[in-house]
Amino acid sequence: MPDTASADAPGRVNLIGEHTDYHDGYVLPTVIPQRTRVDLQRRADRRVRAWSSAQAPDWEEYDAGCEAPGRGWLDYVQGVTAMVARHGVQVPGFDVRIESTVPLGAGVSSSAALEISLLRGLRTLLNLDLDDVALAKIGQKVETDFVGAPIGIMDQMASSLGRDGEALFLDTRTLAIERVPIPASIEVVVIDSGIAHTHAGGQYATRRRESFQAATLLGVERLRDVDVTALPRIDTLPPVLARRARHIVTENARVLAAVQALRAGDAVMLGELFAASHASMRDDYETSTPEIDLLVSIGEQHPDIYGARLTGGGFGGAVVLLGRGGTGRASSRAIHDEFRRRTGRECTVLVPPPGTLIASLPA
Repeated sequence: MPDTASADAPGRVNLIGEHTDYHDGYVLPTVIPQRTRVDLQRRADRRVRAWSSAQAPDWEEYDAGCEAPGRGWLDYVQGVTAMVARHGVQVPGFDVRIESTVPLGAGVSSSAALEISLLRGLRTLLNLDLDDVALAKIGQKVETDFVGAPIGIMDQMASSLGRDGEALFLDTRTLAIERVPIPASIEVVVIDSGIAHTHAGGQYATRRRESFQAATLLGVERLRDVDVTALPRIDTLPPVLARRARHIVTENARVLAAVQALRAGDAVMLGELFAASHASMRDDYETSTPEIDLLVSIGEQHPDIYGARLTGGGFGGAVVLLGRGGTGRASSRAIHDEFRRRTGRECTVLVPPPGTLIASLPA
């Protein structure tokens, strides 16, 4: 087995399909240019030493097999070694240097990029017989079983299987995928609002809990098991639970429609679906913020933008916009400047990337 290994993995932006993955629904993410890179060096003992460009000059350490949560960003590294050990692998000690251009708290899966890059590195270092789907499943377990973030599998699947220039249409129940090319007539734009969000606890967990309460009242285990024909029944639920269920059921339908529109290169229809998705997240799932709503509104008013929506878990993070091909840099700069003028806040254009952003580890 080799003594060293290097690997990387991308962040992702979800084009449409929010909060559907933990209900076995449909999602449509695509990767972004920002990536996380790891460089590993095997050790002769069981000590794991991790260094991040954002945490220099200190190294964080623990013994493989003695992982314990509660150490901030190191929990993602600890979680990976703990979950790999569950597969019967004797994880040796190693040193790992981590650098990333995936911004933290922006809703573009900085944690999944770290998990998948480290799992890819360990796959090489230890000659593990794990395919890309297996890595995604392990990465999700890092979040749910070790970090304590009650997420679905979309982020890890996108980071592990996504490719530049295409959307990954994923059925999170079966893990079946279809690679849908993004035509040159459409350009994806991503702008980080500057308002950080987190999946571990808080309002994200509350929304998830409420959605499962709604599913129980509808007599199903997952809201994937009802469709828009059930909307009259959904309307009879307690108001908060009705809103949560309505978002997930209609969002699943919007993903299916978005895939058809993307195959046809119908940017106008995609834009309308983006607008409906954002309204649903704002009003039914209540995961938006006034600043995000304003950023979406500014984007929608730009002549080269077909549609805009909050992307990711919500309560901050990034906005994804659907632009006319070749106009992304100019339109994103104009939206950035108008948002700053009206709020005094600084947002960051992530796609198309204006330059190199060195961030590093997920919160």
